[in-house]
Amino acid sequence: MFFGREEQIEQLQNLMCKQNASLVTCRGRRRIGKSTLIEVFAERSGCRFIKIEGRRPFKSLSNEDELVTFAQQLADQTEAENTPPASWMDAFRRLNAQLHNDKYTVVLLDEVSWLAHYDKCFADDLKIAWDNLFKKHNRLMLVLCGSVSSWLRDNIIDNGAFMGRRSLDIVVKELPLKDCVKFWGKTALRIDSREIIDVLSVTGGIPRYLEEIDPSCSAEENIRRLCFRPNSVLRTDFDEMFQDVIALEQNFTGSVLRVLAEGSRTGTEIAQELKQAKGGRVSAVLDRLVEAGLVAADDSLNPETGKKAREVRYRLKDNYSRFYLRYIEPMKSIIDAGTFDLVTLEALEGIDSVMGLAFENMVINNYRELIPTLNLKGTIITSASPYRRKATNGKRGRKGCQIDLLIQTRRTIYIVEVKRRKEIGREVIDEVDAKVSALSRPQGVSIRTALVYDGHLSATVAADGYFDAIVPFSNLLS
Repeated sequence: MFFGREEQIEQLQNLMCKQNASLVTCRGRRRIGKSTLIEVFAERSGCRFIKIEGRRPFKSLSNEDELVTFAQQLADQTEAENTPPASWMDAFRRLNAQLHNDKYTVVLLDEVSWLAHYDKCFADDLKIAWDNLFKKHNRLMLVLCGSVSSWLRDNIIDNGAFMGRRSLDIVVKELPLKDCVKFWGKTALRIDSREIIDVLSVTGGIPRYLEEIDPSCSAEENIRRLCFRPNSVLRTDFDEMFQDVIALEQNFTGSVLRVLAEGSRTGTEIAQELKQAKGGRVSAVLDRLVEAGLVAADDSLNPETGKKAREVRYRLKDNYSRFYLRYIEPMKSIIDAGTFDLVTLEALEGIDSVMGLAFENMVINNYRELIPTLNLKGTIITSASPYRRKATNGKRGRKGCQIDLLIQTRRTIYIVEVKRRKEIGREVIDEVDAKVSALSRPQGVSIRTALVYDGHLSATVAADGYFDAIVPFSNLLS
């Protein structure tokens, strides 16, 4: 099941028009569909396709094992011999011997950090092979793909040895909402959008998880089947995914994620909660989590000054990780024993708060879908993220301000309120008006308001005319 990714496929197809070889990096969260994207591109473009995948590092494995696996995979797809190469340079020479200019060829080195795990010279050998072998094939695309995005960044993207050599860097993100809905097929037209929202609040826009949805089942039955049964997909995937994308300080990184599962924090706040020094260790972990695609660094502009906020706020944008840490992990032993029974989602303690954060996440991650509705199409967006301002004391003390999504252009500030409730009444106008009053509007800048909601909206809210835009979340699913 492959939906969306049209922009990335178009970018890759444009490279085929070049008269020389292309080196591409492709990174993103595990299960996000990176290798599938490259495979589908090659198939749609009629390219010859060679895929070499690294073996997950394990204590008993060695560099020789990776080279053996490389040789076997290459032999299975080409006429190459399957005897183990003596080194990675030897392996690259063997791959080069199978490349011909009679047909455009896409070579995917998948989970490249695993291939390189036991040999610190892997990236250096690859650079030499590219300069002296691969780039001489004018109908070749070499794609380096990996879930450990930090390895790609450290060894390829930010490595001066590869400067000027890469043609494209693709960061594969969660699927947009409109593509997520396609996994329900025609059933999506017959079910309430709330069911789809409940499932997406748990799975996020991760294709591998969405593939497991049974459209004929209710949201609660899908969540029960995927999360709360022994050996179910979402019961077991977190540990595997986490170990694959986080190579350093796994225990401490898990502690940082658990803090963020309760809500967004600054680096200073995280350090205080974990009794760590400011910066240093916490900052390094946050950088790796952002690079891994699990956490977002929301460095919004201060709407009153136009300058960057003093501190970046970090948000756990991966909805599956939040749901796992809050509900699956604490009950692993019960689930594995087969004695846990999910009666209703409402029975889970604090579920409204968790689902509310997940709902906000989906709106923030898909804010571009709001742009036409806000009449901002074609306008330069200078900032789009949540905004938080702490209250201050003293004579000139100011009230705190918390805005779900603040979209800024040079001339307009859009305060976007995100609400998911069974009943949404006129109180939402008072809440947003208090936020408008809390901001000092810069000269020449207008403030507009928008409401994105799921639930029953009181007719008085729409009739009041306070909001410049009212967007049912179901519109974003269309």
